[in-house]
Amino acid sequence: MKRLSLLILALAACASAQAQNYPSRPIRMVVGFPPGGGTDVVARIIAPGFSENLGQPVVIENRPGAGGSLAAQRVARAAPDGHTLLVHSAGYAINAALNPTLPYDPYRDLVAVAPLASQAMVLVVAPAAGLRSAGDMIAAAKARPGALAYGSAGIGSGAHFAAEQFRIAAGIEVLHVPYKGGAEAINDTAAGRLSFTFNTVTVALPYISDGRLVALGVTGAARSSLLPAVPTLAEAALPGFEYTFWNGLWAPAGTPGALCEQIARELGEIVAGAEVRERLARLGAEPLAMTPAQFAAFVKREIENAQRVVKAGGRS
Repeated sequence: MKRLSLLILALAACASAQAQNYPSRPIRMVVGFPPGGGTDVVARIIAPGFSENLGQPVVIENRPGAGGSLAAQRVARAAPDGHTLLVHSAGYAINAALNPTLPYDPYRDLVAVAPLASQAMVLVVAPAAGLRSAGDMIAAAKARPGALAYGSAGIGSGAHFAAEQFRIAAGIEVLHVPYKGGAEAINDTAAGRLSFTFNTVTVALPYISDGRLVALGVTGAARSSLLPAVPTLAEAALPGFEYTFWNGLWAPAGTPGALCEQIARELGEIVAGAEVRERLARLGAEPLAMTPAQFAAFVKREIENAQRVVKAGGRS
């Protein structure tokens, strides 16, 4: 018993020393989506302050594919020392609900550290489609079941989940075309190769502003301050509809709790700062702050909610 107590004390001392010496080299933030997407933009807003506070460079590594799962797998295999971190999204929970054969275990191989920000998504179509409201689009989909196609940042991405919730609520049949990132899907929508897509207001706003896309509705409970004339989908056609896209940070399993707490505190200070809050607000995003335990509980609830939606939808 005495040996066990000594071992526990030694491990605690080691974890504490690791947290005190952190970071000892550059930090790598692995983003599961291409540059320019909503998750990537949030990561790049957060990274400079993280670097400044911790005194080490922060390198953004984009590893797109499989709705962010390739990046998650990469981080799950990294050393649990806080120097390789995953920046993911609501897609983390969706992947866990959709895919029982992920190349990592979302509960055991990664540890939730902290949320970053949340924002609404927006339903967009090309002007040439001639659709001017969510009701128009639902009517078009019902008139030609399976003929309309939408794109997403991959199976399990936020855009995929938003569209599937929309499909279920509207009672329509549409074709899903997965891409490696949301930027590709939104470009093909603007070009008329897809019927519609969902993306964050962050990414969609330039396309809407210059007329390449028409916004039919936002997924949040309230209208976006950046698109005040665009109704919520609940207002436009689907009472009660709501979906919020969020981003967060994970570390490899085995990362000491003290180190996760330290990283979460640093991130909390950064997202609470006036400059970061202003930059996020310009993107229609709001900062989030939780302890690692609170964020882990939040992610668990999001996975359970995603499982309910997947069951209701009956498909991927």
